[in-house]
Amino acid sequence: MIILTYIFIAVLAVVVGFAAYAAIRTTSARRMGRRALLSRSPRNPILAPNSNEPWENAAVFNPAAVYANGRVHLFYRALGMDGISRIGYAVSADGIHFERSSRPAFAMRTPSPARFKNPFSSSEKLHYDTGLYASGGGWGGSEDPRAVLIEGRVYMTFGVFESWESLRIALTSIGLNDIDARRWNWAPHFFISPHNEAHKNWVMFPEKIRGKFAILHALSPDIRIEYVDSLDGLAEHPIRSNNKRSGRAGHWDAFVRGAAAPPIKTKYGWLLLYHGMKPKEHVGYKVGAVLLDIDDPTKILYRSAAPILEPREWYENDWKPGVVYASGAIVKDGMLFVYYGGGDKWVNVATAPLEQFLQALMAGGQAELSRAV
Repeated sequence: MIILTYIFIAVLAVVVGFAAYAAIRTTSARRMGRRALLSRSPRNPILAPNSNEPWENAAVFNPAAVYANGRVHLFYRALGMDGISRIGYAVSADGIHFERSSRPAFAMRTPSPARFKNPFSSSEKLHYDTGLYASGGGWGGSEDPRAVLIEGRVYMTFGVFESWESLRIALTSIGLNDIDARRWNWAPHFFISPHNEAHKNWVMFPEKIRGKFAILHALSPDIRIEYVDSLDGLAEHPIRSNNKRSGRAGHWDAFVRGAAAPPIKTKYGWLLLYHGMKPKEHVGYKVGAVLLDIDDPTKILYRSAAPILEPREWYENDWKPGVVYASGAIVKDGMLFVYYGGGDKWVNVATAPLEQFLQALMAGGQAELSRAV
C-alpha cells in the first residue's frame, strides 16, 4: 500500500510538473505573440549598389514606397562615387523582386565645384565651405525621400543639405500616370522648412484630414502636425517646428530620431513607424511603432513596448553599422511591407500580416494616456 502511495505521488508530481511547464510555455508564447515584429525577407538585400551605373555605384538605401494599381513603386536614395545623392526608381508586382530604372528619377542640380570639394579625391580633404559633411557618405543632392499618393498624384519630401545649421525639407510632386510612363515630370521643388534650421524626417499623411493636407513634423515632446489648404503656401511660409529628440527615459527609445515611413491608415487608427535608440547602449537606428487616433493623430493610442526591427543582419551593419532606416511602408494583399535602408548601403524589406501585427501592437503595446512620445 505504501509503495502504491509513493507511485501515485510520483505520477501526480510528473503530471503537475508537465502541466506547469505547459503553462509556462503557453504564457511565454502568448507574451511573444503579443510583441509586434517584422520578418525580414530571405532575399534581402532586394536592391544593391549597381557597379554599372556611376550615379548609384556606391550605395542605394532609405527608400520611399507607394502602392498603386497592383504595383509597388520605390524611390530610393542613390549615391555615386561623386558623393552626390540622387533619387532612383524601381517597380515591382510582388513587392520583393524589383525592376530598376537605368537613370535617376529625380536629381538636384549638382553643386558648383568652386564651392565644394570632391570628398572622394585622395588629393583633397573632405569639406564644405561651411563645414564637414558626410551624411550617408554623401556631400550633396537629394536625400532620404518619403512619398505618398493623394488623388492620383505622388508627393515626395526629401532632405537637402545646405550646411550643418541648415538642413532643409523640400517637397515636389508628380502624376501617377507620368510615373507609369517613366516621364519624370516633377513639379518644381520648394522648401517647407526654414533656412538656417536643421530638420529631417517629416512625413505627409496619405490623405487629406478634414479637407487639408497634413504634415507630421515633430514627435517630441509631443506630436505636431501642420494642416494646410494648399502646399504651395509653405514656400513663403515654411513650417515652424522644433528639433527636439527626447523620448522615454530608461526605454529603448530614450532618444527619438523622428518619424520613419508616412502613416498608414487602418481601421484601428494611423499606424506610424518611428526611429529611436538608447544612447548608452546603441548608436544608430531601431524601429518602433505607434497607433495614432484616426480623428486626432496627435493622440497616441498604443506604442510598441520594444523595437519591431533592430539592426542584426550583416546588411544592417555594413558601411554604417547599426542602422535600419524604415522610410517606406505599404499594405499589399493584407500584408504590411516595410522598406528600409540597411547600413546606409542596401535596400531591404520586412513584412508582417497587417491584422496580426496590429493586434499584437494593441495587445502587447503600452496604452497611452498622454500625447508625449
